Amino acid sequence: MKVLVTGGGGFLGSRLVERLDADGHDVTAARRRDYDLTHERDAARLFADVRPELVFHLAAEVGGIGANRENPGRYWYANLMMGGHVLEQSRERGVAKLVTLGTICEYPKFTPVPFSEDDLWNGYPEETNAPYGVAKKSLLVGGQAYRDQYGLNVIHLLSVNLYGPGDNFDERTAHVIPDLIRKMHESSDRVVLFGDGTPTREFLYVDDAVEGIVLGARHYDGAEPVNLGSGREVAIRDLAELIAELTGFTGEIVWDETKPNGQPRRLLDVTRAERLFGFRAQTDFREGLERTIAWYRSQALAGDRG
Repeated sequence: MKVLVTGGGGFLGSRLVERLDADGHDVTAARRRDYDLTHERDAARLFADVRPELVFHLAAEVGGIGANRENPGRYWYANLMMGGHVLEQSRERGVAKLVTLGTICEYPKFTPVPFSEDDLWNGYPEETNAPYGVAKKSLLVGGQAYRDQYGLNVIHLLSVNLYGPGDNFDERTAHVIPDLIRKMHESSDRVVLFGDGTPTREFLYVDDAVEGIVLGARHYDGAEPVNLGSGREVAIRDLAELIAELTGFTGEIVWDETKPNGQPRRLLDVTRAERLFGFRAQTDFREGLERTIAWYRSQALAGDRG
């Protein structure tokens, strides 16, 4: 098939492009430097250039708690506009199927654990990432509306935080795992972390995420959202201690309780994905972290030599 992957140069997108190439598809990886999807004209130009049959919409502007606090307006606007333009162009160009990637940030702040897709609308998202989460949630609504009115086959997959080799380690926008790895690699005596360490999070290895997305595209055609996760929950304090062990960091971990914790708990109910298209995460968490740390160290070493 002729396949378009928005965000195809990113952490997840590049791995998905590799997989689709290996499966024999004619794949175009759309990158922001060539097509800014927040602009309708660029979105229209992209779809005219590629004429895709299958679209994976992975492009997003996102970061950790700090980045979300600094960019609430930008994250709301950019994610809303990109999603809307991709939906409309998919309709206009007669795309056979559109796969949109949502986020666990769409869920209400106090969702019962594990988060079931049926509870998605039972409250407002956690405040620090609500603008981003609401923008991504609107893509679910838009996809369902386009399905009802135009017959566009849109599926919406809700992902937890991803991690793995090639992740974003930028100190301004990195999520918690790459941020911890970078801090513990760069410091030998002391790292300062947000909150008190009690919140829990769920993480999905990037290659597992690719597998879930591909299985969803192949086998699922429903209107209801589907969670993609590992089904494993870890407290941030325990995560920090594990990464300290794996990186060899022996310094002090300081918790800055003047900074927000974010959502108290995050863990997805992943039974729907297994039932509907046979997805179950396979990567052991410790092994995934070891691979990620090894990749980061190789990049840091290459940078030092350069």
